[in-house]
Amino acid sequence: MALLVGVAGVLLGVLWVWLAPRVQYVSNGEAVFLRNTEGEGRIGSDGTFLLLSAGLGALSAVAVFLWRRRGGVPLVIGLGVGSVFAALVGWRVGLWLGPTSDLVVAAGKAGKGVPFDAPMQLLAYGVLLGWPMVAILVHLGLTAVWGPKDLPAAEPWAGAYTTPDGLLPRPPQD
Repeated sequence: MALLVGVAGVLLGVLWVWLAPRVQYVSNGEAVFLRNTEGEGRIGSDGTFLLLSAGLGALSAVAVFLWRRRGGVPLVIGLGVGSVFAALVGWRVGLWLGPTSDLVVAAGKAGKGVPFDAPMQLLAYGVLLGWPMVAILVHLGLTAVWGPKDLPAAEPWAGAYTTPDGLLPRPPQD
C-alpha cells in the first residue's frame, strides 16, 4: 500500500509544475537577476505544493479507509511511509519536469534582457510533511467516526460476588 500511495507522488509533481506561479529571471549578459524583486511567486510555489499535497493526502486517506474500513498500526504506518515517499517523489518529479536548473544555459538561450522561467524550487522544506500529516489525521478522523467500534470489555468481577440469579450470596451464618 505504501508503494501505491508513493506512486501518486508523480501526480503531485505534474500538478505542481502546471499550477505553481512562475518566477522569472532576466540576464544583462553578465549576471542573472529576478525580474520582479517584490513578487510573491517564490513563496507561492511552496504554498501551491503544500495545498496540492494536503488535498492528495486527504484523498489517499479516504481511499485507504474505503479499501480497508478499519484502522490498525500497520495500515497507518504504511499510509505514513507512502505519504512521505509520495511527497518526495512529487518534489523530485516537479524539479525534473520544470525549467532547467542551469541558469547560465537558460540565460544564454533566452538572450540579454529577455525574461526566462526560474527552476522549480521549494524554499520551505516543511511543506514536504503536508501530505503525511493530512493523510494520517484524515484517516484517524474517518476511523474514529465510521470505523468498527470495540465491544465493551467484560467486567471480570461481575460474577464473583453474585449468584447466577443476580442476587448477592448470603454470608455464612455462625
